[in-house]
Amino acid sequence: MRQHDEAYNKNKMRLISFVAFLMGFAQAILLYVMSSYFKEAAGLENIGPFYLVSYAVTLIIFFNLHKVIRKIGKSNAFLFSLFFKIISIVVMMHWAPSLLTIVAMMFYIILGNLEWLSLDIIIESFSTDAMSGRIRGKNLMIMNAGLLLGPFVSTSVLEKFDFNGVFLVLFIFNSLIFMVSLLGLRHINHKFEGNLTARGLLRKVIKRKNILRAYYVSFALEFFYALMIIYTPIYLRDLGMSWEQIGYVFTVMLLPFIFVQYPMGVLADKRYGEKEFIIFSLVIMAVSTLAIFFISSTDVILWSTVLFATRIGAALIEVLRDSYFFKRIDAHDVDIIDFFRTAQSVAYICAAIVSVIVLLFFSAKAIFFIIAVVVFSALIPAMKLQDNKCEREMEIELREAA
Repeated sequence: MRQHDEAYNKNKMRLISFVAFLMGFAQAILLYVMSSYFKEAAGLENIGPFYLVSYAVTLIIFFNLHKVIRKIGKSNAFLFSLFFKIISIVVMMHWAPSLLTIVAMMFYIILGNLEWLSLDIIIESFSTDAMSGRIRGKNLMIMNAGLLLGPFVSTSVLEKFDFNGVFLVLFIFNSLIFMVSLLGLRHINHKFEGNLTARGLLRKVIKRKNILRAYYVSFALEFFYALMIIYTPIYLRDLGMSWEQIGYVFTVMLLPFIFVQYPMGVLADKRYGEKEFIIFSLVIMAVSTLAIFFISSTDVILWSTVLFATRIGAALIEVLRDSYFFKRIDAHDVDIIDFFRTAQSVAYICAAIVSVIVLLFFSAKAIFFIIAVVVFSALIPAMKLQDNKCEREMEIELREAA
């Protein structure tokens, strides 16, 4: 692999981690009740088209975001995304569920994705390849610590104050994120000098086979997230579980994101690389998701256990995917980072289309079978990945060369 141009900045990474924690909490406030809001506002059972449109727009923007960053810089792209997301929250706060607030929610999804991608690009400016697993693992762990608190808070607020309470909490935390970021990140405005078209970007990426293989693994993970986030709360509600029970289940479900990601990042950097663990994690995620297809109980312990298992696999894939990818690019590869993060948009678009078709003929339970099949399919490119060398392997090579 070529030498990458990056510099680790401990103070900036601490600030970014704090911002990521707040963003994780704010995201989780709405993440697991968003589908219920769409359902209430539209009066429809099939809310897939709203996600389809949102992520189709996101996909188009992601393919062209490097052009925007080339003109305005990384931190400005982040701050503008956050500012306009706050405006969409204000609209949802002040209007009853309607077509207007559905559009505002869709803008919230689009801008939230741009916000995360912009922060991703900023992180790469202050990290190094040798520490990629640790840096990404630590950042994900801190972000997910915030994410862990979200479902419990949102379901409790929703139970007592309806969606208006949820939007108020969301407004407060996003405003705090904006103020902290404006003070601490506004000068991180490195500009990207490339000027590739979307077609040129695709040609550039196609030449890098391992990036494409990692992209499909990322697609499978995001496909899993897309359908699980949308249909798990709806399915549990249909089974007869209360929001309080669901809040407990989801809190337990998210614990792996706190405990496994940083240690996994350290192991990937120091001892083993990423490939074998990616394969192992995909198997865990697929098998535990398939198990949901056979469950119709409302037992809180059972659901907590099964969903906990699905997130062990997902949490491991999340950090391993990022560790693998960011070791193969550097801070100047803004266009490739943009492309890699389109996996989420592509996955959500595919998930929305699949869910619309599946629900025409089958019950919501069939969704979980489809998710398992897609996750299993990611084993094929995962097995073909060229593994990154860990620190132990590089030390052995240096000793042998000496």
